[in-house]
Amino acid sequence: MKIGVIGAGRIGGNAARLWVAAGHEVLLSFSRDQARLEADAAKLGERARAGTVAEAAAFGDVVFLSVPWTQVDAALAEAGPLTGKIVIDTTNQFGREGAQSLPDGQTAAEFNQRRMPGARLVKSFNTLTAAFQASEAGRPAEQRVVLFMAGDDAEAKQVVAGLIDDAGFAVADLGGLADAGPMEAPRRAGALYGEEYRPAEAALAVAALRAGQALPATPDYSGHSDEG
Repeated sequence: MKIGVIGAGRIGGNAARLWVAAGHEVLLSFSRDQARLEADAAKLGERARAGTVAEAAAFGDVVFLSVPWTQVDAALAEAGPLTGKIVIDTTNQFGREGAQSLPDGQTAAEFNQRRMPGARLVKSFNTLTAAFQASEAGRPAEQRVVLFMAGDDAEAKQVVAGLIDDAGFAVADLGGLADAGPMEAPRRAGALYGEEYRPAEAALAVAALRAGQALPATPDYSGHSDEG
């Protein structure tokens, strides 16, 4: 599969590395230092290259959006229309003064879907730090770290679930974009954001949220939040 990475920093760069190792092709983009971006792509081998944001958007069967919240509009302007594209949105709503509130009770995923009309947005890869994702990918199945996802397009979520697996993680489907709140910033009581889950515990947590119940006690693992 071809994956256009918009924002090849800590989260995006690590996901690109894992996907190249799994046999996918990636195009890295959105950097102030194009020479460094090209060097990073070269380190990944022949399945990776660097380019512009517009090239990444055109290249990808899937577009991986991993830029700071304050840069989302600029990145989308460079990308151009994403109609019909599966977009994995890793962003967290951190501004200069910390976590931002959003209008009309929207989740950050809903807010971003409105910023890219026609895109098939799936929220994921946003709940754990880049360093943690890099070090813990590829555990044995029963010990795999869970990456939660949320989206309104069932087919898009199936594709993203496959990419989560290819990256060495387990997937837990939280529901639609309106259900994404517990996996979004900030870290807080009763939320999934910033907590490490494994498959069995994640299934219990998702079931509780869907039933409108309190989350079970947080698993005894060291979880890590990330600002995008």
